Amino acid sequence: MAAAVSVPTPAPAIRPRSPAFDFGAVQRHWFAGNFVTTHLANGLNLLFPAGERFFVRSVRHFVDRIDDPKLREDIRGFSGQEGLHAYAHERYFEALERQGYNVQGFLHLYEKIAFGLAENAFPPEMRLSVTAACEHFTATMATHALERYADGKMLITEPAMRALFLWHAVEEIEHRSVAFDVLRTVNPSYALRVTGFALASSLLFGLWMTATATLVAQEKVPPHKVLKALRARRRAQLKNGGKRTDYGTAVRDYLRRDFHPSQDTRCDELARRYAADAGL
Repeated sequence: MAAAVSVPTPAPAIRPRSPAFDFGAVQRHWFAGNFVTTHLANGLNLLFPAGERFFVRSVRHFVDRIDDPKLREDIRGFSGQEGLHAYAHERYFEALERQGYNVQGFLHLYEKIAFGLAENAFPPEMRLSVTAACEHFTATMATHALERYADGKMLITEPAMRALFLWHAVEEIEHRSVAFDVLRTVNPSYALRVTGFALASSLLFGLWMTATATLVAQEKVPPHKVLKALRARRRAQLKNGGKRTDYGTAVRDYLRRDFHPSQDTRCDELARRYAADAGL
């Protein structure tokens, strides 16, 4: 018998927002002046647009099987938020290209592998399971970013990029349960959830590191300078509290049979606080 899942009171309606971002003044090494740190963030940026659209396709595929009116409303809000995220991050590609980076080669390979081959290879329920797992990872990253903002230790000081990531973080928190709830409605199999999580983990982090390496290689610097930048990144983290995104806890949480994304409520107040501060 499957373990009972404890779910808190339903969250408010999910509301898409469309703030304006001006990437014209963003410098090449905008994240703490460190090219490795910058490209870890840029690499994630490259994954977002196609990834967000995949998430929407995966969830909306099952909308006709959802009878709960609140969940159907949440799917609409989720789709709207993710669509706007894809658009905003895609606009940043233009800034990367103006800075002299070639991003189209990686994007072509990424979309061919992840959404040409892999998406077609897996059935709809597995794609939904992968989406639910990816949403858990993005909510984990979002919580970390909002925590660092709240404690005054966020290392991103470039205004446009800081606003982009924090707006995205707020909305990832707000819709973090949607794909999971659709999966639980369509097929609550624990084995399906765990298999999707394993696929999502390998795809997300493998593609992220590939995107990062593609950008770092374009700096045309010798290996010892890459190592120096990595050490400088770690020193900056330690000086600023040393806190990293806690993926270990995120994995353990997701693998609990009674897990539900909304059980961790600490992120909700962080999201509300930033949204109020930023006028979102």
